[in-house]
Amino acid sequence: MREAGRGASERNGSERLFEGEPVGPGFAIGPAFITGETPVPEPEIRQSTRTPDQERDRFNDAVGRSISQLTKLRGRLALLPEESQLEISPLLDVYQRMLGPSRLQRGVMARIDDGLTAEAAVHDETEALALAMLAPHDGKKPVGEDAAAAERRAGEFREVGRRLIHNLTRTPFLALRHLPDGAVLVAETLRPSDAALIDPSRVAAVVLEGGGTTGHTAIMLRALGIPSVLAVHGLLDGLADGMALVVDGDTGQVIRDPDARTVRQARRHVAAYARERQELGRLRRLSSRMASGEKIQLQANLELPGELPLIAQSGAAGIGLLRTEFLFINAETLPDEATQYEVYSGVVSAMGSDPTTIRVLDWGGEKQSDALAQVGFSGDGEDENPALGLRGIRLLLRHPALLEAQFAAILRAAAKGSVQILLPMVTLAGEIVVAREIYERVARRLKRKGIEIGDPLPPLGAMIETPAAALMAGTLARHVDFLAIGTNDLTMYTLAADRASAEVASLYDPLHPAVLTMISGVVTAALHERKPVSLCGEIAGDPRITPLLIGLGLRSLSMTASAVPRVKQVVRSSRYEDCHRLARRVLAETEKEDIRRLLEEFREN
Repeated sequence: MREAGRGASERNGSERLFEGEPVGPGFAIGPAFITGETPVPEPEIRQSTRTPDQERDRFNDAVGRSISQLTKLRGRLALLPEESQLEISPLLDVYQRMLGPSRLQRGVMARIDDGLTAEAAVHDETEALALAMLAPHDGKKPVGEDAAAAERRAGEFREVGRRLIHNLTRTPFLALRHLPDGAVLVAETLRPSDAALIDPSRVAAVVLEGGGTTGHTAIMLRALGIPSVLAVHGLLDGLADGMALVVDGDTGQVIRDPDARTVRQARRHVAAYARERQELGRLRRLSSRMASGEKIQLQANLELPGELPLIAQSGAAGIGLLRTEFLFINAETLPDEATQYEVYSGVVSAMGSDPTTIRVLDWGGEKQSDALAQVGFSGDGEDENPALGLRGIRLLLRHPALLEAQFAAILRAAAKGSVQILLPMVTLAGEIVVAREIYERVARRLKRKGIEIGDPLPPLGAMIETPAAALMAGTLARHVDFLAIGTNDLTMYTLAADRASAEVASLYDPLHPAVLTMISGVVTAALHERKPVSLCGEIAGDPRITPLLIGLGLRSLSMTASAVPRVKQVVRSSRYEDCHRLARRVLAETEKEDIRRLLEEFREN
């Protein structure tokens, strides 16, 4: 029924159903509170009538005001849940670095020297930097997760520019002082720093006309635990303060002006959601053992160290995938061994006895990084398709010094706890052989220097992300200590469909029979070679698919931290014999619709 962001449909009487993108699970009902900040127009006066020194003074004053505001905002974080504090704090660090000595500040000053007003200089420079983040690299636009990262980076520049211009023009910011308890906050957009002002105990839900699931605002709302729906087009047309709204943060549905029957149903859903949260809270402390006795390892993916509290609260048994790209994507200089060691050791120490799987840099020509560009770390060839070019282990082996530094930092961090190392985008056994030679050489060098490292050496594994790797899984397994199936890329490469492309997004489906057959084949190959195998990707965190994955032979799944409790709930209520029968039936099907029908029938029984 749901088509995200497709607008509204008529219901009974004046009731209207809107559909958007769900970003914060939960159910809520409450009166609408419409808010928004005064928009900052593009500077009308561009050429200054003041001297450059006067414009620089105005700019420096706006910088000072902005830093003071961010400092006060950081102080307010003490009132938020711990996971929310650690989610927004790194973002505030980014803003404050931009406001200090930076290329942004240098660019603004250069534009002021050319005769622009401070407002025009800030607008032009931040927009130029944002567009540079979004620009094609070697003729190719960012796709998938890289496109989302580029959007976030561009948004950071625009957010700092917005704040500076607000302070230059004395334009009011968003005000939440008069928001009543239990209201549904409705706005066209919401900045991450504005989201940090929200008190989760007072706001029933958040609904925005704009935004998306991968932005900083969405991440912040999830951290706050507020039912939230973004990209609800047309909601503000005809909406008045106080009008009742029903918000379903699981499906993305928003009902405006609900009738009495819908209100009664909504209240039942709110009560059920409250009971579910209590139950999931209890599950975090329980083991992920099946009703038939088998133990399933449920781990969490980690994008940024600030997400560690979410992992701890989820009940995850370790980190199944620590992506290291965050160290490079915003860096002006390459993070050296010491810098990387400090980050990795902090994460490993925080996890205690739970294991941490660290994936070495998975970089391709479609990503942007000043630091990597300075050392020529990019794809070659103007007509290269980044998804099919130099990325992952292929590119790292072209730049072994960077791989050596990363291996060294991880090996040192392994002395603090349980660590595994994962090689991305492997397609040939020879790539593993060369990477292992580098790995063992780095370990010997550190030992000669008397530097403490993991003992024994951390297991070295390979990601299975392409049909080539899936078909060669048995051969690859002989050269590694474990395998990890990355279903997002495996689905894309198997079906030749990029989920970020509107033209073929409908073809991207991890439940396609070909994808499931490959997953089954990889698991079989790993078991034959007596090597552990795990699975990460979106389907790992979908509780509707959990029984199928278990039935295919998987015993280790890695997902977003928020998905762990619901997946654990399914694991604890399932029996392996039933899951195995389900998998056999699914693998016999040739149509996606029939597979989904079998999963739905299994869930209902």
